Amino acid sequence: MRLQGKVALVTGAASGFGAAIARRFAEEGAKVALLDINVAGAARIAAEAGPSARALACDVTKGDDIARAVEAIASEFGPLDIVVNNAGWTHRNKPLAEVTEEEFDRLYAINVKSIYLMTQRIVPVLHRNGGGSIINIGSTAGVRPRPGLTWYNGTKGFVNLVSKSLAVELAPMNIRVNCVAPVLGETGLTEAFMGGPATPELLAKFIATIPLGRMSRGTDIAAACVYLASDEAEFLTGVVLPVDGGRTV
Repeated sequence: MRLQGKVALVTGAASGFGAAIARRFAEEGAKVALLDINVAGAARIAAEAGPSARALACDVTKGDDIARAVEAIASEFGPLDIVVNNAGWTHRNKPLAEVTEEEFDRLYAINVKSIYLMTQRIVPVLHRNGGGSIINIGSTAGVRPRPGLTWYNGTKGFVNLVSKSLAVELAPMNIRVNCVAPVLGETGLTEAFMGGPATPELLAKFIATIPLGRMSRGTDIAAACVYLASDEAEFLTGVVLPVDGGRTV
């Protein structure tokens, strides 16, 4: 087991990529805390993952929520080793002028501010513990942006770049920071990204732009996270790893 004895935290773990990451981490021997505002959904995934997983209610846009969750994890599981900032949201694919201020604020709170808040609270913890691994879930949207998602693209450009900056600044503390950048995947946000119902025609049009011929899956993202979180990747930091079937080549 590649994560045996490690303690991990995964945000946005009630569904999609976060759920897949949490399940795989548990399979690999980690104790996993599943953080989500949808605590019932997180609890369902935790039950599937087994006794080494626990769901915690957490709004990642609120620093106090994050602090309480981190304290609860330390109390039950012990010192943290791995933090996966997966929680994310998108506005519906539409012209940039039609994105409301409310949508913009929510987008940047969930996709950007949450990483700031988590970093402020988790870095001292990891430093005291002698180091650790932070993995941020970015996107190919921050590498090869698509029309209709301008403000979302901006948030993922932030995630991709700030991961590199954090890696440089935190390296003296033995804290590795890497980023996984998925292409469009089979998640609850697929229709928002597509701008409407994910019809076979729309999906086929997008999949035609991916050389390996399919969308990403939760298992793809989870496998990348396991590697980056494991001791096998002890000399990797500042990496933005596209898991995209060749989309950004």
